[in-house]
Amino acid sequence: MNRDRWAGIGMQIKGRLREHWGRLSNDPLSAAAGTRDRLAGRIQEQRGIIKEASARELEDFQARNRNWRDLSRG
Repeated sequence: MNRDRWAGIGMQIKGRLREHWGRLSNDPLSAAAGTRDRLAGRIQEQRGIIKEASARELEDFQARNRNWRDLSRG
């Protein structure tokens, strides 16, 4: 296991803590940011890529699928 994978695991833990803190403090933006950190950490762990690359992949995915909630309702 390389260093980037371990960093991804750490990012997932950090995201989970941030998400729980957002729920405890009743801050939905903080909880959403924690969920995003967990997802970026999962990408980083699975692919063994650096933090910036995993964040870039997540941003690209969000840009391509910006209106997925609107399409599922209609």
